[in-house]
Amino acid sequence: MVLNNKSVLITGGTGSFGKKFIETILSRYPAVKKIIIYSRDELKQSELRLKYPHQEFPQLRFFIGDVRDKDRIKRACEGVDVIIHAAAIKQVDTAEYNPTECIRTNVDGAENVIHAALECGVKDVVALSTDKACAPINLYGATKLASDKLFAAANNIRGSKDTKFSVVRYGNVMGSRGSVIPFFLKKRSEGVLPITHPEMTRFNISLQDGVDLVMFAIEHHLGGEIFIPKIPSYKILDVAKAVAPDCETEVVGIRPGEKLHEEMLTETDSINTIDLGDKYAILPSVSFMNTEENFIKHHKAKKVPFGFKYNSGTNTDWETVESLRSLIKDHVDPTFKVL
Repeated sequence: MVLNNKSVLITGGTGSFGKKFIETILSRYPAVKKIIIYSRDELKQSELRLKYPHQEFPQLRFFIGDVRDKDRIKRACEGVDVIIHAAAIKQVDTAEYNPTECIRTNVDGAENVIHAALECGVKDVVALSTDKACAPINLYGATKLASDKLFAAANNIRGSKDTKFSVVRYGNVMGSRGSVIPFFLKKRSEGVLPITHPEMTRFNISLQDGVDLVMFAIEHHLGGEIFIPKIPSYKILDVAKAVAPDCETEVVGIRPGEKLHEEMLTETDSINTIDLGDKYAILPSVSFMNTEENFIKHHKAKKVPFGFKYNSGTNTDWETVESLRSLIKDHVDPTFKVL
């Protein structure tokens, strides 16, 4: 069992991903040694402690700290076997208005996590990325691309240590805060749904699927891979029909830093990408530890065709209006009904 008898640290552990990850670990790995929730939000930590009281869940530990603080993150990493790095400034507009703060958290913070992992002898490190890191057009995406590169390159500076670093990349999580479905559910009572662009598409992934992808990376990575799931797309107009078919739609224009389609792999990425069957992996462009042949053999994979790209607009797998309604009920609002 991959996490039994292991100590796990989750940066940004009070966020949506962190809470689902904790729930998953406790259900699948009852013999986990320790789960350290590392974040800077004391209110969210207090709420999580109420959900998981120490008397019932003595394996949980709560660390107030910021990934910008290299001494604090190093202290939190002592005795840790696995790190999941989920802490980040994620709001596109927030990053544009506060660029230095975004860089300090997303880039400098990533570097602090890497050095703490190496100094403390952590075995496995998996960082969360975003579709916005693929051909970035906003600062948030640019900082996450830099973070991805740092984690991939960390495998080349580990020396004699056996620490492995990898990344998982996926798009918007269904039903997450600020995403389109909760927004439409809230707006449908007004009779009009604002649409940024009628041709807009997005990939669709549940929070549990995101957690499962991280679990796969922990168990199977060689180090340096960026894992990307094969998931369905949806059209924004289909989401509107699924949520409120009788509502009018109003085109309000694409927001600054927003793309028409989510991108996960560009044509240039195809040079270093392998197909694992139900997911892709972008291999590091420079690896002193493993050759391309090593990665292909280890993952039982094959190279993707040259010029291949993967985005939500050209995807071959699509959600329908009916499938979206089922997913909304299962993953967003159990009381959902079409008005």
